Amino acid sequence: MSRERTDSPEPVTSAPRRAFSPGFVHLVLALGGFAIGTTEFATMSLLPAFSHGLGVDEPTGGHVISAYALGVVVGAPLLAVLGARLGRRTLLMLLMAAFAVGNLLSALAPTFGVLLVFRFLAGLPHGAYFGTAALVAAGLVPPERRTIAVGRVMLGLTVATIVGVPLANALGQWLGWRWGFGVVAIIALLTAILVLAVVPATPPAANASPLRELGALRRSQVWLTLAIGAIGFGGMFAVYTYLASTLAAVTHAPGYALPLVLAVFGVGLTLGNIVVPRFADRALMPTAGGLLAWSAAALAIYPFATPHLWSITLAVLAIGIGGALGTVLQTRLMDVAGDAQGLAAALNHSAFNTANALGPWLGGSAIAAGYGWASTGWVGCGLALAGLAIWAVALLVDRARSVREPCAAAAE
Repeated sequence: MSRERTDSPEPVTSAPRRAFSPGFVHLVLALGGFAIGTTEFATMSLLPAFSHGLGVDEPTGGHVISAYALGVVVGAPLLAVLGARLGRRTLLMLLMAAFAVGNLLSALAPTFGVLLVFRFLAGLPHGAYFGTAALVAAGLVPPERRTIAVGRVMLGLTVATIVGVPLANALGQWLGWRWGFGVVAIIALLTAILVLAVVPATPPAANASPLRELGALRRSQVWLTLAIGAIGFGGMFAVYTYLASTLAAVTHAPGYALPLVLAVFGVGLTLGNIVVPRFADRALMPTAGGLLAWSAAALAIYPFATPHLWSITLAVLAIGIGGALGTVLQTRLMDVAGDAQGLAAALNHSAFNTANALGPWLGGSAIAAGYGWASTGWVGCGLALAGLAIWAVALLVDRARSVREPCAAAAE
């Protein structure tokens, strides 16, 4: 099977004074992911506090989460295209500085309407940062270690679910909800400074342009890869969104169990991003298909696991491991995007935020229809299987191309 890869991430060059090890550069890039993951997930736990503080009910307050997600979906392609002529270090620094400003403004928002606007602005750099950081990280290592490098960057996001979210929530409880956003602004500003000091300078490609980036949209495998993420990843969010309610209404778990189970979910995400990339660098598409099958199985088990705390905890751990799909698809986009790497890499996060909207909507519809809290597992299983079907189509297209190309060459 041949790959559609026509252009690898551009290798980085640097002056001797910036010759930091790839691992240290990956750590700095992961710090930005930690800031992004903290604000993305902690906003859900701060919802009661800022809703009360700004005088709105919680359902209305939930629009703040949607505003951030909308910012991610809009900002990922927009900023990737607009930043096509910038060096990647410069782009990363500007994106993280903008993210810091968005969160600082969120911490200072005087009214709910203003907070909605600032959360939208804070979401704009999210996808473009992860996409650009993944390309820089992959460019620092040999091709056979690209997915491991991308996984290191994504570890910032997964560790945030274990450490950053409880930290932001604790600060919100002790000092007020505004500090939950304020601490993220501080971490983001620190990341911007470290990016300037540590990340090697990379001049933009000679033919870089917004039009070249938009060329990614002409590639069928880019769209298929994005569809795998937008559909297949939705199952995880269908379960995660209603996990607290399921623990209370079905498992009848004590109050202290929720943060522990959420932490176990974060552990699953982290383990997945440590272990799975090692397989993906050997066999990328088979690993993606295996993860989708794993997720479908874990989500199918979830409804049977909900009555007992020990079993639902194990199921949530397994579902979290399936989250490594994001890292694998990030590398897949590098293979199929040709010379439009920036836009394709950023769109990966638009796809996952689409999943973040689709999964909870379908899961909520199942609950509202009377199928019960545990039915989110069946919804998630269906989405994972749909993602697996799209993966199979992408694999068939790859194989058909691998047959056509030798035939075309022989004809010439």
